[in-house]
Amino acid sequence: MKVAARRGASAWGTAAGARYAPTVPATRMIRAARVAQSMRCTLIALVAFGAASLACPAHAEELTGTLKKIHDDGVVVLGVREASIPFSYFDGKSTVGYSQTIALQIVDEIKKTLGLPQLKVHEITVTSSNRTPMLLNNQIDLECGSTTHTVERENVAAFSNSFFQYAVRMIARKSSGITDFPDLAGKTVVTTAGTSDERLLRRLNTEKHLNMRITSVRDHPDAFAALKDDRAVAFVMDEPIVYGFKATDPHPEDFVVTGTPLGYEVYACMFRKGDEPFRTLVNGVIARGQTAGDAERLYNQWFTQPIPPHGINLNFPLSEQNRTLFAHPNDRALD
Repeated sequence: MKVAARRGASAWGTAAGARYAPTVPATRMIRAARVAQSMRCTLIALVAFGAASLACPAHAEELTGTLKKIHDDGVVVLGVREASIPFSYFDGKSTVGYSQTIALQIVDEIKKTLGLPQLKVHEITVTSSNRTPMLLNNQIDLECGSTTHTVERENVAAFSNSFFQYAVRMIARKSSGITDFPDLAGKTVVTTAGTSDERLLRRLNTEKHLNMRITSVRDHPDAFAALKDDRAVAFVMDEPIVYGFKATDPHPEDFVVTGTPLGYEVYACMFRKGDEPFRTLVNGVIARGQTAGDAERLYNQWFTQPIPPHGINLNFPLSEQNRTLFAHPNDRALD
């Protein structure tokens, strides 16, 4: 090509080259091929750019709701429990548990989405009574503890895919002879204020005319303390919670978890309503863990193996209800 140019002729203009000069249709075909190749390159570049965009963190101007708040504040605030064993509790060093592990997995996904690997995580201890007001007042961004997803609560907060299904039962002293809820007639019973269990217990008392004296206390440890001090004959609460108190007591043989279930309910993470991007992120983390088998491994870690701080084993095998839940992730309340 360069030699032809120095001789004052084009590549196709030499005598020898003229023998091979393309016809007009051939020239058009060559030009069309070049245009097609250019378009293919452009398309490949656009696809590659799109894929890169999907992998890249969201831009600040695209964020809304909780993700925008977390990005702007530079911190995600988790609502945690003090003694909801084995879901969310303080082990003397940090907050640990089945639900807390899920919360931290969600935090990892938030970090990736925002492109903030060093995002700060702040924890605030909540109770059954104040967790919802603290969420609505923007004091916490996410609460994954032992919060029941109910239809009534959907009026004020949003709930993730369920991560645990359980029965509502009671714990009593073995020596009391109490085996079922009719045995509580005319007796003092304790539960935790602000829980769905409190609502179920009061409804049972009214419908069955049991004349129970129901005491509602601030948090789960206060309720179990009332039972231990004989200020109440039974503590009505979520089955795994009362199993946790029984297992961690110095004398677990003194107590029995009993009673025909008052109902079945589910735990879920709680966040602010009307925040679809955040819901999608949270539900994605929970659903992937459940369908990939991670949820069952996590369950076994906290319910069938020794847990901190004292190496207690709850011996609470995975139920068929939870096995089904893990196979079919959903965010439906059961009441």
